[in-house]
Amino acid sequence: MTTPASNEQQCSPRSVVSDVVAIVPAAGVGKRMGAACPKQYLTIQDKTLLEHTVYALLAHPSVSKVVVAIGAEDEYFQTTSLASDARVIVTTGGAERADSVLAGLHATQAKWVMVHDAARPCVRHQDIDALIEAATSHEDGAILASPVRDTMKRSNAQGDIDHTVSREQLWHALTPQMFQRTTLLAALESALEQSLAVTDEASAIEFAGGMPKLVVGHADNIKVTQPEDLTLAAFFLTQRT
Repeated sequence: MTTPASNEQQCSPRSVVSDVVAIVPAAGVGKRMGAACPKQYLTIQDKTLLEHTVYALLAHPSVSKVVVAIGAEDEYFQTTSLASDARVIVTTGGAERADSVLAGLHATQAKWVMVHDAARPCVRHQDIDALIEAATSHEDGAILASPVRDTMKRSNAQGDIDHTVSREQLWHALTPQMFQRTTLLAALESALEQSLAVTDEASAIEFAGGMPKLVVGHADNIKVTQPEDLTLAAFFLTQRT
């Protein structure tokens, strides 16, 4: 079962590699959503967020398979169309994002992997094209990112403004983030052994001394975190189809 691709996706040119495996960590519970089920299983139209996300990745000509890392007690995945899709590999994730990504890396032997948030269903294929081109020509890989547009404030412990932070050269990290599998695997294992705070895959590469390339991505590649984000993601997806 696949979802219809948007015009933008259908017109996407073939990228420089054709056998990328995407890893989607989906073992979290999404407490901030306050929903009765993990946020990746909330629905837009007749599909879960996870289905929208995975099928968007699989519709790209360079993505051959998607590894989904789910929770050990996940009761929802088997009810989705993904469970019967031969292009989807399922593995058991861990307590933290880095643990789930590591499990995904062990589930494939692909040379190139890209990691994408389960709750980012609106990623554009043209952004994936740009990411692949940058990652395959940069020794430390690449990530999608968005330049900070708003005035940035740093607070004190009481929640008062301490000072204004210059937004010059500040970026919001997005996903997908793409690296050679062996490079990311070594960086993640090293970071976890040192108990370092790995908030995204690029941070693990940074701890290892790498400097991944920043690739400007579209601002509608939002991550569904709060209840209002679900409505916005539904709007973006409707506009494309």
